[in-house]
Amino acid sequence: MSAVDALDALPARAVFHPVVDLGTGAVVAVEAHAGPSGAPARIDPAAEDVRRAVEAARAAHALGTRLPLQLSLRAETLASGDDLLHELHGGLGEAGRRPQEVILCVTGGFPPARRPPLTAALAALRHAGYLVGLAGLGSAHAPLDLLVDGAPYLLRLDPELARAAHAEPRRSALVASLVELAHRLETHVQAPGMTGREQILHLREAGVRLVQGPALAPREWVPGMPVSIPVAAERPKPARPGPGLGPRVSEFTIPAVTLPHTATADEVLTVLNAEAGVTSVILVDDRQRPLCTVDRTRFLLQLSGAYGHALHARRPAARLADPPRPVPRTVPAIAALRAAGAEDDRVYDDLVVVDEVGRCLGIVRVADLIRAMSR
Repeated sequence: MSAVDALDALPARAVFHPVVDLGTGAVVAVEAHAGPSGAPARIDPAAEDVRRAVEAARAAHALGTRLPLQLSLRAETLASGDDLLHELHGGLGEAGRRPQEVILCVTGGFPPARRPPLTAALAALRHAGYLVGLAGLGSAHAPLDLLVDGAPYLLRLDPELARAAHAEPRRSALVASLVELAHRLETHVQAPGMTGREQILHLREAGVRLVQGPALAPREWVPGMPVSIPVAAERPKPARPGPGLGPRVSEFTIPAVTLPHTATADEVLTVLNAEAGVTSVILVDDRQRPLCTVDRTRFLLQLSGAYGHALHARRPAARLADPPRPVPRTVPAIAALRAAGAEDDRVYDDLVVVDEVGRCLGIVRVADLIRAMSR
């Protein structure tokens, strides 16, 4: 299905935004939104919030994208109880999404009275395998210790703060301090709402890698359409101070594209053809633990040979895969780089970042580690 055909087939008011990694220029995730239902105003806001998240996931499923999905939820919704979380989990499952493929970005205020149920909900989502984000950093009422208790995967800057940083020194200093804090907490930073080239280049220099906004893609963007990445001449940058052996590998982690370990070679091929920036597909078990890594280059070479597609398409993709190269998210980047060099024939294969129980959190591209360690 072409991007134009996919756009025509979407449910009404479904909107998509690419999440772009400035380090590689690739789209690494898709933010999805669904419009309001048009139901009476007396509808439960929390139930409507869950409905819109599930509808957004269904709209993404209709497009066939396997990129990780970013969805928004209000903090008040998460604090409303386990029933809504179970409804959310079931709806996302029916939409074809496993937890480790979803970034749930929490928006709105964080009133002190709702702090205990919110913290418990964040812990439950992480335990289930979801990647959790906190939005509005720098403007929303978010106690700083929530960044510790919530253990977020992603911190999303306030859009107005992110846009103004390049032109206002005081806001630039605030953004730089928030980025440094996030790096020390081993958390990613995302800057939404970018409208101009200078904004993006400034945030890149500040250490932000994940960006969004109309400067990168038009309003009608859907997965499969191109994005525009501003480029500036590389300049030497002072090393960012850090404890111990330097930055952790988590600082360079990007969302992984995953499929069940039972996926066929044809299913993997469909993903790779749809997403040009995907360098690997991780095959995971029912507990989201990586079992195999399908390297893009080697996989396509095997399928492009004589009778390659006929021989392999309907058979398990794991036959053409390699054992994963897992690294704990707390490992120093320099140690991960040394581990990558331990296998001569797979030096540049993506590393799979795992949590404390071995679940896939994302991947690290070795080229990113080389660039970072050479500065």
